[in-house]
Amino acid sequence: MAKSHPVDVHVGARMRQRRTLLGMSQEKLGTAVGLTFQQIQKYERGSNRIGSSRLFEFAKVLDVPVSYFFDEMPANALAGRPMSGRGKKGGFGEAGTPFEQEKDPLIKRETLELVRAYYKIGESRVRKRIFEMVKAVGAASHAETVGGRKGRQPRA
Repeated sequence: MAKSHPVDVHVGARMRQRRTLLGMSQEKLGTAVGLTFQQIQKYERGSNRIGSSRLFEFAKVLDVPVSYFFDEMPANALAGRPMSGRGKKGGFGEAGTPFEQEKDPLIKRETLELVRAYYKIGESRVRKRIFEMVKAVGAASHAETVGGRKGRQPRA
């Protein structure tokens, strides 16, 4: 079985990221472009290559420029070769590669849902206060971790 091309995987991940951010199901996206949700799944996994006219349709439905799908392209995807694993060290999806997607917080569902909920807050002052609070909690948590307190029970 042929491996997916790194560019196809990246484009599919960007499509999934945008669709999820908009709160759109695979079925709804498929209906909008005349495909089944199973076909959308294959595009999002990178197992099917997206043609230029189809990519243009996805861009219109997802309200992004076509270039959006290629933004943040990892360097090894630009090499233009599928990662087949034949004689390669650090092959596709292995630790240390840009395709270690499960560790990328920007494509996690939790992150996308948080961003969507954040922008549903209509009052900009409230949104800004929540933003500052989350930054402060994150900084404090990071400081505790770096300071060697991770794993200790909190003081009562």
